Amino acid sequence: MIVGIHDGHDAGAVLIDGGQIYAVNEERLNRIKKFRGFPSLSLKKVLEMAGAEPEDVKIIAIAGIFRKHSRLLELEKNLEKIFGKNFKSRVLYVEHHLAHASSAYYTSGWREAIALSIDAAGDGLSSSIYVARDGEMIRIAQSTYLDSLGDFYASITELLGFKPMRHEGKVMSLAAYGKPSYDLSNIIELNGLSFDNKLKLVGIEATKRLAELFGYPFERAKEIAHSMKRGKLQRKAVEIAASAQKHLENLIEELGIKLTKYGLPLAYAGGVAQNVKANAILRKSFPNLWVFPAMDDSGLAMGAALYAKAQLERLEGNWKPFKMKHVYLGPAYSRDEIEDFLRHEGLRYEERQDIEGFIADSLSEGNIIGFFQERMEYGPRALGNRSILADPRNREVVERLNLALNRDVFQPFAPSILERKLEEYLEDPYPNKFMTMSYRARENMKREAPAVVHVDGTTRPQTLTEEDNARYHEVIEHFEKNTGVPMVLNTSFNMHGEPIVCSPLDALRSFRRAKLDLLILETFIVEQSQL
Repeated sequence: MIVGIHDGHDAGAVLIDGGQIYAVNEERLNRIKKFRGFPSLSLKKVLEMAGAEPEDVKIIAIAGIFRKHSRLLELEKNLEKIFGKNFKSRVLYVEHHLAHASSAYYTSGWREAIALSIDAAGDGLSSSIYVARDGEMIRIAQSTYLDSLGDFYASITELLGFKPMRHEGKVMSLAAYGKPSYDLSNIIELNGLSFDNKLKLVGIEATKRLAELFGYPFERAKEIAHSMKRGKLQRKAVEIAASAQKHLENLIEELGIKLTKYGLPLAYAGGVAQNVKANAILRKSFPNLWVFPAMDDSGLAMGAALYAKAQLERLEGNWKPFKMKHVYLGPAYSRDEIEDFLRHEGLRYEERQDIEGFIADSLSEGNIIGFFQERMEYGPRALGNRSILADPRNREVVERLNLALNRDVFQPFAPSILERKLEEYLEDPYPNKFMTMSYRARENMKREAPAVVHVDGTTRPQTLTEEDNARYHEVIEHFEKNTGVPMVLNTSFNMHGEPIVCSPLDALRSFRRAKLDLLILETFIVEQSQL
């Protein structure tokens, strides 16, 4: 039994017991978005889900090597509380980028691959590239924290008035509204397989320098971002976003082309791998590109645990490739627990056994539904177990959801689509079970499902088979029978700025705040009108 722990930005814990995996991030339990610190609740939860005690754990794999003195002492104090005084005999520290790359390679199902990690910074580096064979990973290139592609994009995010290390997706979304107007090759470029930061600055100093280069009013950036949130887009901001996105895509494309010389498939993780538009460019060089679903720091605990597991197996001579087929690895709540909760809250509710048909019918009638079932997803995407669902045929639902969830109006919504229908609706279709890549929507998709196609004609689908998620798949099949459209709008079940809901109580709170029409908790139905 192996436990993985990440005690930094987006902390979390993972427990691997043979073929069983249990995983959750601290933000889902303490409700603090991207929580930084020791994942005490997560660790307790994964042990509870596994029915395990701390003494059952053979290896404690910890992501990240370098910590300040005070933080290391705090980490050791927390570990001792849970695992006892002799905890150090079980600890294995795994370097930050090795953990990211491990999360991708050891879930890819490949015996041989290139493993790529790109983010802002971790353990002094911002990127690492490995050749992985038979469970062994050999680093062939890296970039220092100063030569950081992730930090470049984070500085653009900060320059435009958004939160760096959190709102980079907003820059990517905003970029679709304009065209690149600036050549950024003199800021950061590729040198071999490493990045080269020409500014020689990172963080806020890099942001201030970019403000000078662009002539952008950084002192008013948050004010401008706030006005754009409601739809008043600022031309210069859009042009900067478009230029940064294009430059990121160009660098990723150039790197991808260089990596093809190894003749191996690519497994990819790290914060920059959240950029689904750049991932789509990378897929041109690697058609079966594998992006680890929890690609940001939320996946570091998993990477550390998988690395430790692989090393044990290699020592014992029994390592073999593992393909991750789903990320429903978090807590679940039984029917009795949910009904007890509903009664305790004094709610009026109904239970239906034909819940899939009921949901599809309700969506067809224009209702917006909070959908909560089975084990919570691991990683940043809601994939049908903690989702808000709506009718993708109705463009007006976008405005309603933006207001309800307090979202920025320029951000797109995504669909969950039946995998057997991909070729009819997407150009260059390929399964995308974890929403890790964007695609060009065909003209019929733009007509039939305008609510889930971005302004530039792209979409970020979750593709679904019955094996992936039987109940959710059945909901979409019912919806297709009702409407002829084999997809639904799927967005994460949370208010903007909050973590995805984990418990029935979290779901009820978000349901009330967003004033959604219906709340589905397994087979139970709560109507907003009945509250």
